[in-house]
Amino acid sequence: MLRIALANALRTPARSFRVFRPSYPTLVRYESSKTPDIEALKAARKANDQLQRDWQSPVLTYEQVKPKTVHPSSDAYLIDVREPNEVIQGSIPSAVNLPLSVLATSLHLSPQDFRAQHGFDKPQKTQEIVFYCRSGKRSASACDIARRTGYENIFNYEGSWLDWVVREARQKS
Repeated sequence: MLRIALANALRTPARSFRVFRPSYPTLVRYESSKTPDIEALKAARKANDQLQRDWQSPVLTYEQVKPKTVHPSSDAYLIDVREPNEVIQGSIPSAVNLPLSVLATSLHLSPQDFRAQHGFDKPQKTQEIVFYCRSGKRSASACDIARRTGYENIFNYEGSWLDWVVREARQKS
């Protein structure tokens, strides 16, 4: 197809070509000489914070996560959303691995398929789930995915693996 188009283009006299001139949108320049309305900016930030507050999961600290690892419960899950090659470096005791890359599809699986694929029972919609990753960013995304899937009792260990390693080293020394 490309060869035919190229051959036809070569056979066409040069004067029959049309020049293509794309039209670009007019650029608007920001006027930095105008002073911003500080009160309007504060109100917009407050409204944005209120909207995001509904989507943000409660954040847990090391002190709140540590007891969950010492005395694990079948009513709560500590889920590591890092990829398996990262989990090789270590993980928080009693945690199970459910990579963020498969989280959304896995939460839609039947309980039998979920267990067959991941090796542990699928969390219930009302069960407590604490997500963590390496630094806390992917775990926040995991909380968002779980919330959109219908899970209600979701927490984010914001310090995640990096915080855990530092705190555990302090306790041992």
